[in-house]
Amino acid sequence: MVRLRETDFRAALELLGAMQEASRDVASFARTGVERLPRLVASEFSTLSICHLASGRREVYGLPAGTLSADERAAFDRHFYKHPLVRFHGYQGGGVAQRISDSVPFAEFRESALYNEYYRRVRIDHALALPIYVRDGLLVSFVLNRARRDFSDRERALLDLLRPHLAKLYRSTSALSSLTAREAEVLRWVAAGKSDAQIGAILGISGRTVQKHLQRVYEKLGVESRTAAAMRASGRR
Repeated sequence: MVRLRETDFRAALELLGAMQEASRDVASFARTGVERLPRLVASEFSTLSICHLASGRREVYGLPAGTLSADERAAFDRHFYKHPLVRFHGYQGGGVAQRISDSVPFAEFRESALYNEYYRRVRIDHALALPIYVRDGLLVSFVLNRARRDFSDRERALLDLLRPHLAKLYRSTSALSSLTAREAEVLRWVAAGKSDAQIGAILGISGRTVQKHLQRVYEKLGVESRTAAAMRASGRR
């Protein structure tokens, strides 16, 4: 069993605090995670990957423009369903941080088409995926990538320590992202301490309409009161 140090726990808490403070939607959640996680576990480049398991389509946050060519993206996509980490997390029910080398020995992986057509071309040897949402046909993971040196057991355990907290934060920010423009506007004024009547006057709608918008906000955020909704909107989770 891997034993984490006190400094590991402090660094993990600092990262979570920064992400809670900065995350207002999926894009800001991804941006902050991609920036902060490599400070905890070194990585040549890190991404938040949202995989649609039925179609094989991916949305990747965190890659600077031009990092991957169209041919390199296509090479990865050709082997999407055979990727060891996609298979482990998306189809085999794996719910923990996983290195490619946990699924297949590195010597064997180096002989694979996936490695030679994609990883070798982008000069990456090792990858570790941290799943934070596997549901409704989606696989959402932070993915850290390295050349030469594989990720250690301690680094994998440290990321697993963060996993349930990042998963909860992702669900919260994705729920906020699902609000309509009007619902988000109503919630913003609730968080500012305005009453239904005041919000109605500001937005030019009735107090009853404000209440209807709020009810939909509660349902989407999974809360039961305006105080809880306001706290969610202000990031105090």
